[in-house]
Amino acid sequence: MPRALLRSLTHFLAYCGPDGRDTWSDGPVGFGHAMLRTARESLHEQNNERQPASLDGHLWITADARLDSRDDLRQELEKAGRSCGRVAADSELILHAYAAWGSECVRHLRGDFAFAIWDSRKKTLFCARDHFGIKPFYYADLDDQFIFSSVLDCVRLHPDVSDTLNETAIGDFLLFGLNYDGATTTFRDVRRLLPAHSLTIKKDEFFLKRYWSPPTQGRIRYRDANDYIEQFKILLQAAVKDRVRTDRVGVLLSGGLDSAAVATTARAVSKGPGEKLDLRAYTLVYESLIPDRDGAHARETAEFLKIPARYLALDNLQPFDGWDSSEWMWPEPAEDPFFAGLFDQFQMISEDCRVVLSGEGSDNLMDFQMWPHAKDLMRHREWRQLFSETLRYASMRRSPWPGIRRRVKHVLGKDHDAPRFPRWIAPDFLRRMSLEQRWKEAASLSPSEKHPILPRAHASLDSSQWAYLFEHENPGVTRRPVEVRYPFLDLRIVEYLLALPPFPWFFEKALLREAMIGCLPESVRRRPKTPLAGDPLAEWLKRSDPNWMAETPWCEETNCYVTRSDIAPLNGADETDELQAAIRPICLNFWLQSVRRVRYNLSAEARNG
Repeated sequence: MPRALLRSLTHFLAYCGPDGRDTWSDGPVGFGHAMLRTARESLHEQNNERQPASLDGHLWITADARLDSRDDLRQELEKAGRSCGRVAADSELILHAYAAWGSECVRHLRGDFAFAIWDSRKKTLFCARDHFGIKPFYYADLDDQFIFSSVLDCVRLHPDVSDTLNETAIGDFLLFGLNYDGATTTFRDVRRLLPAHSLTIKKDEFFLKRYWSPPTQGRIRYRDANDYIEQFKILLQAAVKDRVRTDRVGVLLSGGLDSAAVATTARAVSKGPGEKLDLRAYTLVYESLIPDRDGAHARETAEFLKIPARYLALDNLQPFDGWDSSEWMWPEPAEDPFFAGLFDQFQMISEDCRVVLSGEGSDNLMDFQMWPHAKDLMRHREWRQLFSETLRYASMRRSPWPGIRRRVKHVLGKDHDAPRFPRWIAPDFLRRMSLEQRWKEAASLSPSEKHPILPRAHASLDSSQWAYLFEHENPGVTRRPVEVRYPFLDLRIVEYLLALPPFPWFFEKALLREAMIGCLPESVRRRPKTPLAGDPLAEWLKRSDPNWMAETPWCEETNCYVTRSDIAPLNGADETDELQAAIRPICLNFWLQSVRRVRYNLSAEARNG
């Protein structure tokens, strides 16, 4: 890559890495890096995390990385003959790991990372993405070039990367609200490195490898019930502590149990010896559009923990606010007409913090299923426990009828709540992409049952929804220098939870509730999982001009995918799911206009090399 182009692409990343930019090149190979300093050691040692970084002049790295269990990794490296200081940057530890174990280094790494290493002796490029895909990694593999970045738009800026759309991804978005193929993007030339995968490029070799899968064989059983709770608290505290190696941290405090548990654990960590942690809370609220108790519960938690909190009211947001702003453009289609709220939220956070903690992950990992657990007890001939736990479960469950009704509907094939195939898809696109067949295939897919007692929880870790969440909370999209970190998706916690008996610990999230006794207000600790009290879009439509959709500016390109006249009035949608599906063609329309309009101007020098 020409050096001028490399410098220009690196400069483009300044909005998500404002603390310095640098490039390195050696013949046809070049790296660029824009630094976002978040770790305490990097804030105190200005050159500590300078990237691209080298080891002995033979290995070069550019990384977006935050490692867990750093002390354990250093000990492993010392046993392998590598010496690293306690304040070594995470990128330096990764380089030492590669020097010690080669491509197998990823099996020794824990945390959030996306990186590329150039091995000049082997003439090999080695790339990897973390276990859950928290850090993005996009790439374009062209005839004689390999271009990669943690920011999708940066890859697209390369003059040899085509703007041609991936119509399979467009079809998936219109049918399901997101691209089900996690290895592709909405652009034909740009792909994703999947979570828990590495990529090795050498001469004409291009080798993708999955280095980790969620475990299925773990089995932890304690004699004393309190041991389950105490071990969980130890792991949660370790996960939070590894994510707050800085002086000021925010918490996305929703008013529910998960984020509150993260907040109280962070507060406990801040009181530890040698810790100086300034903790803040940030909450999205509705004051008038819909009934909203989340804000009140979040306020109660913040006051209980003595954490200063800021609240952002979303009532005045309009659908597709800012769609014509180059700064707020989604890199890919999203079915959220109120996307501007995300940018407002991260603007608020960025005024105080560079790191914010999220409670995401707990719901999925504690997805309770009794029947697989019962079958497991039968396999192990634990008849007494099977009998006692079945009786206890029956007495604790509020009502068996919802589950029975769902099973009957499934057997009879009369589930009227099932999604309906959209009739507004353009006929030519429908036929060309075989979308009806795609719809039927998706509907017939059964959740993976690789895990004997937690099949849904295990399968959820491979869901494309995670990439959507992580990428849209990444600085490359929010355009604010704020990293979101997810303690419940710490590998130690994931492996622990996947090894536990689901009853009683996951029934109504008993494990988390028991662990939080005395740590949170009782009204929050005991609060059941509560969905949003209304649909903001449905409420907005009730108060808006009925001609709103007819006055929406329409893009000619959208007609290739959607027949506008077949879109039913949005205010006629009866259910939230129906409304969510009906808004997708309009979301696509606005996205196509924005993505085709916005162009980032590289200098003539960069374009011409």
